[in-house]
Amino acid sequence: MPSQVTNVASDDALTAIYRLQYDEEAEVIAARLAERLEITPPSMSAMLRRLERDGLVALDERKRVSLTPPGLERAQEMIRRHRLAECLLVDVLGLEWWRAYEEAHLLEHAISPITEALIDRRLGSPSHSPFGYPIPAACGAPPAPGSSATVADLTTGDHAEVDRVFEEDQELLRFLEEVGVRPCVPLRVEAHSPVRGTIELSVAGNSVVMGYPAARRIWVRRAE
Repeated sequence: MPSQVTNVASDDALTAIYRLQYDEEAEVIAARLAERLEITPPSMSAMLRRLERDGLVALDERKRVSLTPPGLERAQEMIRRHRLAECLLVDVLGLEWWRAYEEAHLLEHAISPITEALIDRRLGSPSHSPFGYPIPAACGAPPAPGSSATVADLTTGDHAEVDRVFEEDQELLRFLEEVGVRPCVPLRVEAHSPVRGTIELSVAGNSVVMGYPAARRIWVRRAE
C-alpha cells in the first residue's frame, strides 16, 4: 500500500491540531480535538499518546497540545494536499463550493508527491484555498496567519472583507453560498441583536441575518 494512505487516523489528528493552532489560533486540548474529530475522549487520549511516542506532538504541563517539527512537517504536507485538492475540485472540475472540503478530505490521503506537484503546476501554484486559507509551501515555515477578527467582533456600521470561512460545516457553507458570503466579498454590519442572538449584514446590497455561532466562523479583514 502506498505510504501516504497507511496512517489516515494519525494524519487527521495532526491536521486537526494544525487547523486549530494555525488557522483558528485556538488553544489545542484533547477535548477540543475529540470534538473536532468526532471521536470519544478515551480514543483521543490514546491517539495523543501514540503521537507523542512517535515524536509528532508534545504536551505541556497544562496538557495543551502542540506539533513538534516532524509533526508540523507532516501536517503541512497533508494540509497542502488537501487545499490543492479543493482548488482542483472547485476551479477545474466545477464541484459545488460547499462540497469541496469533504471531497478533498477523501483525496488528500491518496495524493503522492508526484501527483501533488502536477496538481500544483496545473493550477498555477495557488496561494489560497477556495475557503480563503493559505496553502503551505512544499517546505518551510507555516504561512502567516490570516485575520483573527470574525464577523461577531465587528460593531454596527463597520465595513470589512471576508478573509476566510470555516470549511468543515457543509450546512454553514450552503447557507453562505446562498447569501453570497465568500472570501474577498465586502460586507457591512447593519445591526446587532443580542437578545435574538443575530447580526444583520449588508452583502452586495442584500440583507443577510445570521446567528452569532455562524458569525464566529467567518473571519474578516476590517476596512481601513
